[in-house]
Amino acid sequence: YKRFKDQNSQMKTSPPKTKGRTFRGVFAASVTPMKAGQEIDFPRLAAFTDYLVRQGLHGLVPLGSTGEYYALSPVERERVLRATLEVVAGRVPVVAGANAGSTRDVIAFARQAERLGCDGVMLAAPYYSLPRPEELFAHFRAVNNAIGIPIVLYNYPGRTGVDMPPEFIERLAALSNLRYVKESTGEMPRITELLRRCGGRLGVFCGCDTIALESLMMGAVGWIGGVANVLPKSHAKLYNLAVVEKNFRAARKLFFQMLPLLELMEGGGKYTQFVKAACALAGHPVGPPRRPLLIPTAPERARLRRALRLL
Repeated sequence: YKRFKDQNSQMKTSPPKTKGRTFRGVFAASVTPMKAGQEIDFPRLAAFTDYLVRQGLHGLVPLGSTGEYYALSPVERERVLRATLEVVAGRVPVVAGANAGSTRDVIAFARQAERLGCDGVMLAAPYYSLPRPEELFAHFRAVNNAIGIPIVLYNYPGRTGVDMPPEFIERLAALSNLRYVKESTGEMPRITELLRRCGGRLGVFCGCDTIALESLMMGAVGWIGGVANVLPKSHAKLYNLAVVEKNFRAARKLFFQMLPLLELMEGGGKYTQFVKAACALAGHPVGPPRRPLLIPTAPERARLRRALRLL
């Protein structure tokens, strides 16, 4: 992808028609590569995006939490989507993070994603305002009615401050475009309850790395995570072993090899920072996180290095 040029926000993107796809497998919550000066590195974004697809991942989610969407300007967000879509070129689904703090902004970002050719959008609860259940339902209903592509609901109260329990998600499942849910509380009973209540209507994605294998074996349709940037081939292999081949013994062996790194990422309190640092340690430097986040310390990088050596 040496030919990829860092063009302005008016660059043309003509993605192939991909509506109607079913989302299954491992989707990387894609990082946004940065230069040392904290500007987005678009050539690196192109090359790294192509690498993730070629490693066998089943989809990409740019502008999620690991993609630092909250630290990007609206113009940067559009450029990230355009660049991602241009490189992917229809090979796998692209589900755009379209989160914001207000309903009108979420609708604008979701419509933009649909217009550019994304296969779906991933939506968490609006943050900081702490909407109550009726307000939250009205919010998602408004977004649902404004677009025509699938919505992946994203329940992550640790980041948004708003929890969406299974009974509330079951109610949201009546919305026509709400087709999937990424459950990121890390509580395995939540996955089980969502499958029981909504499994016939919603595809459930695991959003917590440390319970990924259990979730897949229970019936989750896939796994959306940031560590897939670091170990894309292993993530894809785990899904194939557990879901496609039903080789649970081999899947468990691989998962146990991955688990020390997954636990470090989930429990270290620096998920995005650690993912970016681990990408570099794995031979794919994607630059620093954007401030206020900082590069992990030397001792933290040493811990990441030791965890990677186990694989």
